[in-house]
Amino acid sequence: MDSTAEKITAMQGYKLHVIETDKYKTNTFVWKMKAPLTKEDVTKRALLPQVLQSSSAKYPTTTALRSYLDELYGATLFIDLAKKGEYHIISLTLEIANEKFLSDPTPLLKKGFELLSEVLTKPNVSGDRFDQDTVNKEKRTLKQRIQSVYDDKMRYSNVRLLQEMCKGEPYALQVNGEAEDVEAITPENLYDYYKMAFLEDEMDLYVIGDVKEEEVKSLAKDLLNFEDRTPKKLDPLDVQKKEKVNEIKEEQDVKQGKLNIGYRTNVVYGDSDYFALQLFNGIFGGFSHSKLFINVREKASLAYYVSSRLESHKGLMMVMSGIDLKNFDQAVGIIRDQLEAMRKGDFSEQELVQTKAVIRNQILETIDTSRGLTEILYHNVVAGKDIKLEQWITDMEKTTKEEIVAVAAKIELDTIYFLTGSEAVK
Repeated sequence: MDSTAEKITAMQGYKLHVIETDKYKTNTFVWKMKAPLTKEDVTKRALLPQVLQSSSAKYPTTTALRSYLDELYGATLFIDLAKKGEYHIISLTLEIANEKFLSDPTPLLKKGFELLSEVLTKPNVSGDRFDQDTVNKEKRTLKQRIQSVYDDKMRYSNVRLLQEMCKGEPYALQVNGEAEDVEAITPENLYDYYKMAFLEDEMDLYVIGDVKEEEVKSLAKDLLNFEDRTPKKLDPLDVQKKEKVNEIKEEQDVKQGKLNIGYRTNVVYGDSDYFALQLFNGIFGGFSHSKLFINVREKASLAYYVSSRLESHKGLMMVMSGIDLKNFDQAVGIIRDQLEAMRKGDFSEQELVQTKAVIRNQILETIDTSRGLTEILYHNVVAGKDIKLEQWITDMEKTTKEEIVAVAAKIELDTIYFLTGSEAVK
């Protein structure tokens, strides 16, 4: 049984993705909703899934809903928010035991579908408004979640880099919305947004586990139906190249500086050189054998941490590092040198082989969990592509040094952001 073979069916208002596999002990439902990031909706959209998972019509309190999950042999229900390119993604995940491993013959797959349908389509509403107490409670929690970014300077500096780098672009918006917009959300306007989202979002349901496709399709048809829609597709943004590198220094009471550097890769998931970009990132700063780690942290002892990561659907690469306040110029210089070395092909066959092995292992490790497998497969929905996992690994492994050098030439330094203490700039 291929643990990654995905069978996709168009249902009413959404797509159903079934992965039949005996690899996992649980069956997993992942409901995903995708819509363009907008300033008007981002905060309501961040609050909505928290309200939905808090209670429902049948289980009108969080305690009642969680008690029912316990009855289902400790099933778990949780939500997640993400930005992928210029889209805002809501994920609601339900993990439930596979009854084949239980002495009780309760049809848990059906129970899982019924609960998912309850949470998504029968929320805790009265008339045309969500339950006031639930909304108030989740608004308080959302404010705390937004505030926590400002309290964590590593996360804060990454947010600030993106705000400066992507100014005027939807991607500059925070995934949890804006603190100043929380108070204006009411049970009425949130319920209006709920109805709009379920009418307009691109929606996908992944069901992964030791299941039969026909049974899953039958249950989905009976329990989950929505209005048909044509989801909004965004045209690629025409981002103007900056005439000079954008450099921002921000002072706060910090002892350790946070140096974050943003690049435009000009490559996104689905492009022919995307796999070369993945390998570039691995050799440049993605792993512990990378040039940034060895040269900035190990040899020069300038950084407490340093790494790079890609935003595959936006075409960005971010370098994140923690440095002493006095080491800004030296650290920036060495990071620039490593990019130049990559452009010149100054990396060995051994580094390339090692990076391919690490990426391959990383992918296999990710699909060891049903949620990880879902995230890998969902790249295709966001990008409107159909890249099989086997193709991903094969194309990555046959990528050449010359292709990596070619993709390095496309990468452009955009913004340098430094969170520093006041004594460093006196």
